[in-house]
Amino acid sequence: MKSKKVPSGEEVRQKKTVGFLSQVCVLLFFFGGEVYCQYETDQWAEDYVQEPDDAYQPEFQFHQNVDYRIPFHQNTLVCANECFCPPNFLSSMYCDNRKLKIIPSIPMHIQQLYLQFNEIEAVTESSFINATHLKEINLSHNKIKSQKIDYGVFTKFSNLLQLHLEHNNLEEFPFPLPKSLERLLLGHNEIFRLQTNAMDGLINLTMLDLCYNHLHDSMFKENILCKMEKLMQLNLCSNRLESMPSSLPSSLMYLSLENNSISSIPENYFKELPELRAVRMSHNKLQDIPYNIFNISNLRELNVGHNELKQLFYIPRNLEHLYIENNEIENINATVICPTVDPLQYYHLTYIRVDQNRLKEPINSYILFCFPHMHSIYYGEQRNTNGQTIHLKTQVFRRYQEDDSDEHDDQQNNFESQEQEGTEENFDLHYYEIQEWQENI
Repeated sequence: MKSKKVPSGEEVRQKKTVGFLSQVCVLLFFFGGEVYCQYETDQWAEDYVQEPDDAYQPEFQFHQNVDYRIPFHQNTLVCANECFCPPNFLSSMYCDNRKLKIIPSIPMHIQQLYLQFNEIEAVTESSFINATHLKEINLSHNKIKSQKIDYGVFTKFSNLLQLHLEHNNLEEFPFPLPKSLERLLLGHNEIFRLQTNAMDGLINLTMLDLCYNHLHDSMFKENILCKMEKLMQLNLCSNRLESMPSSLPSSLMYLSLENNSISSIPENYFKELPELRAVRMSHNKLQDIPYNIFNISNLRELNVGHNELKQLFYIPRNLEHLYIENNEIENINATVICPTVDPLQYYHLTYIRVDQNRLKEPINSYILFCFPHMHSIYYGEQRNTNGQTIHLKTQVFRRYQEDDSDEHDDQQNNFESQEQEGTEENFDLHYYEIQEWQENI
């Protein structure tokens, strides 16, 4: 009878090691499965894409830094049944394009609320009882009327930075609003009443969009805009203005007044607006304007197309894009728009659009000495005294530096697209904001 072999101390240690490693492998297997599932969940959340809202965009864009942090005291995170709260953006709630007729109850931790493209008619306090941390509310593209907004419903949001109410049925400027507000969009409504003190508390407002409403001159005679000392962008396009709005804040950088009935500009109107980067006044009734009216040191874009101008004016040195199409100009005297040539202080004009005027010949070549950065002049079609269309010998002038051959194709494609579209909208004003920001860092 064979004796049972007693395992040595080394064999015992090896068996214990194998057993321990087996247990570790099992734990790693379950842990890896949990991580993989969480990864799949996050991937699904990242694949969620909100439906684009590009039907209406204000003329000039500002990009705000959004703080997505959740209040530290939050214990459980919930979401309205009608909406979607992405796991990787826990402070945002998406309720857009869901045919909602009322605003759902907003949880306490929500900071960004998106309710655009619904059928909401009223804004009541009951929906916002628990909401105390809101920083952005988007109620655009709904059916909201002024009388259906509970008085003071927005003032409880002391951290509110952005409020979107464009594309609704508002008849009055919403009042009151929180002092924290920075961006207010009210375009495409029916606003025709503006209370005298409606804007008094908006001391932090940087962007105000009131395009496509029914505003008259009388609404801006009480100097209601000058109290907004941080305002940088003012959009008043497509209203019923017949004169320039008075007492604009000196901080203003972008002014949009297209599609009104403005016939003149006061002599020193822009003297108190040294920060202006862009002025858009196309589709008005401008005829004779002061020679030095646009002598603004920081001006980059000027659009006075589709007016009744018969002669040009002084071009400021920093201006880059000039739109004067569809006017009554018969001659462009280069020495008038550029009276002196200083090799140490070049003019920066790069593009002029002069089509649909009454020019009989191209601009004198002197313009190239005065504007050494000029690369494009679009003459297009001109009109004679009988209103018939004529073509100049040079319909499009282009000039490129020899060492810019790599950029030539891109510039040509961009310019041709502008000619085909027949509009200035291809020019991105935000370029200046980005460029200046890069220069300052």
